[in-house]
Amino acid sequence: MIVRLTGTLVEVGAASVILDRNGVSREVLVPQFAVGELAACRGCDVMLHTMEFLEGNPSSGHLVPRILGFLHPEDRLFFHRFLNVKGIGPRKALKALSEPVRRVASWIESGDTKALSRLPGIGKRGAEMIVAELKGKMDDLAIGGDGAVPAPRSQLPEPARLALEILVAWGDTRADSERWLERVGQLHPDLDSPDDWVRGAYRVKTGAQG
Repeated sequence: MIVRLTGTLVEVGAASVILDRNGVSREVLVPQFAVGELAACRGCDVMLHTMEFLEGNPSSGHLVPRILGFLHPEDRLFFHRFLNVKGIGPRKALKALSEPVRRVASWIESGDTKALSRLPGIGKRGAEMIVAELKGKMDDLAIGGDGAVPAPRSQLPEPARLALEILVAWGDTRADSERWLERVGQLHPDLDSPDDWVRGAYRVKTGAQG
């Protein structure tokens, strides 16, 4: 099984990306919530944490190998657990994850079926099944769970650390905000005000590099 892929991110679509390495390009399916962050990495070398599945009809013998990719290992771990819910296959899970996994994990742990039901393709019954199957199994990935809220990383400059606290105060998770700010630092290392870092983070969040 392929567990990691490294290469140049050459294309970003609505549900997949194209990763090129040494002239070989691979399509990698990605969750909806990650498209914006990945779009901000277009043209850069990235490493995706991956898993594989076969798609198609086994009875006809027509099966197509697919690769799923995640920027962060905790996202892949969440996805692997999410697939244990009856009726949720890889394609449905990718579409459903329109929100960062730490937020979804928090909804699961708190039993918030109303929030879960708003995820694409889930609905009320699906939300109830997710909570029944996974509540108590997602604490390590949930906001506020064990290890889920790391301290600000030392490589962030002071304006970025202030921007981090602003983003968290506005409702974004600390883990997501740190990732966006790290990407801003790669794209625009000369920013010198927290407001500029916040604006840059939201451009990364939405996939706009400018």
